[in-house]
Amino acid sequence: MRNKWIPAVLAAAMLISCAACTAGETEDVPSAAPTQSTAVQSSETVEIAVVLSDDGVTVDGQAASTDPASAVYVGAEIVYYEDGHDETYGEGTTEEAHSAEEAAAHMVVTITQPGAYRLSGTLSAGQVAVDLGEDAEDDPDAVVTLILDGVDITCTVAPAVIFYNVYECGSKDTATASPTVDTSAAGANVILADGSTNTVTGSHVARIYKEGTQDKLHKYDGAFYSKMSMNVSGESDESGTLNIIADNEGLDSELHLTINSGSIFITAQNDGINTNEDGVSVTTINGGRLSINAGLGAEGDGIDSNGYLTINAGEVVAVANGQSGDGGIDSDSGIYLNGGSVLALGSRNDAVDTASGQAYMELSFTGEQAAGSNIVIKDSEGSELVSYTAERAFSSLTYTGADLTDGATYTVYVDGVQQQFIGHSFGMGGGMGFGGGRPQDGQQPPENMGEPPEGMGEPPQDGEMPEGERPERPEGAGGDGQQPPQPTDGGDRQPPEGGMAGDETAEPSTEFTILADTHSFSGVTGVQSE
Repeated sequence: MRNKWIPAVLAAAMLISCAACTAGETEDVPSAAPTQSTAVQSSETVEIAVVLSDDGVTVDGQAASTDPASAVYVGAEIVYYEDGHDETYGEGTTEEAHSAEEAAAHMVVTITQPGAYRLSGTLSAGQVAVDLGEDAEDDPDAVVTLILDGVDITCTVAPAVIFYNVYECGSKDTATASPTVDTSAAGANVILADGSTNTVTGSHVARIYKEGTQDKLHKYDGAFYSKMSMNVSGESDESGTLNIIADNEGLDSELHLTINSGSIFITAQNDGINTNEDGVSVTTINGGRLSINAGLGAEGDGIDSNGYLTINAGEVVAVANGQSGDGGIDSDSGIYLNGGSVLALGSRNDAVDTASGQAYMELSFTGEQAAGSNIVIKDSEGSELVSYTAERAFSSLTYTGADLTDGATYTVYVDGVQQQFIGHSFGMGGGMGFGGGRPQDGQQPPENMGEPPEGMGEPPQDGEMPEGERPERPEGAGGDGQQPPQPTDGGDRQPPEGGMAGDETAEPSTEFTILADTHSFSGVTGVQSE
């Protein structure tokens, strides 16, 4: 059976927030209505055209300058973890270290001034870096928008795209942290040009110490990385695609990350998405189509926020390592599902906050479900809401969609066998084995979410990028011109008094009934035939 789980119709228009970026709100519960945070390009915006090539980069048709004072220049040294050092240099392993010769083979294209830059072309060994200077963090005008219009960038020693210094619109104050954040004023912005397919294949930089200390000088975990809050959006018809292939983490921001639209496919050895300011960071998804195949190495979550995860709209499939205790969705401070469609698989998904604006289901299986298992969820009329074939093993499943309703009863099947549950706790799946080897090969996104990169071969081993080999690129992956669905209104659901149901057990039941205080089903296993 083909993968098919995304609801056909998602109603309600997306609300656009005009407020400046605010890292903290006084309210404790995120609004059920989604807000979109993006740096909007006006019709009068002057774009600078940057064409990437191994034979030479051009800027508005002229050869790129080598002068660091230029708006765009080439020739900066790349930041990487250098081999040949002892433990006083940093925390990198032998596998994370690179030779000076490998690093020198990369061409760095650096953007130094605010503006909109339309990038196209290929760098088979290079990096695009944005650095507006040390004072940029506090300058509201230090805003850069990268319009990706058919780029293919590979970097084997560091992130392929990195924002170093731009305006930071957020605050790291834990006292004002909130699951709701507006990043419309952020200095780091990425737009996926209409109809474009963009591929970023990147590495990471392990922690390097400031000389004579163990303080961090550099540490960049993702293939596509920003030190400041970042927005990612589609262009006018939202048909652009971004493929991220990572030897460690995929799409990272050190504070907040907001995804508004476009199609994003991530294949990562570790976390697919990570926002890493403890107790503060907010990963917000307001729309688009997102397919994440993470944890292809020893561990890794699909989406990992060290603060909050808020999903207001869009289509999300997030798959994590099935044996390492990781989840398709993971958050230290709270997960809020207010709209859209989300299917998350892993060995342990984090629990969703009951203040979420949309009904959801959380399933904890008694044993690991094998790769290739077909999951079907039906409503009381027998109509399929979810039909999905998992190509990775899993013990935990979370699903939300506009078709789920509080008070309604659903049935669950795995490979045609009806499932039952015995309780309402939610946590570690019973079939998870720690250190149980590598998970199964690549996850396929559901039907209508576009196609993931093909011909990528085996993922790198132990977080190491292959040398001398570059994966084949997808042809038109996700670039079929389909408009992403419109988000749904999260409704007026209120959190129950007393919070989520506890660890009560019950007689085995095949009726998965969602109530205001009951979303989680534990001890899920197939019904034994008599």
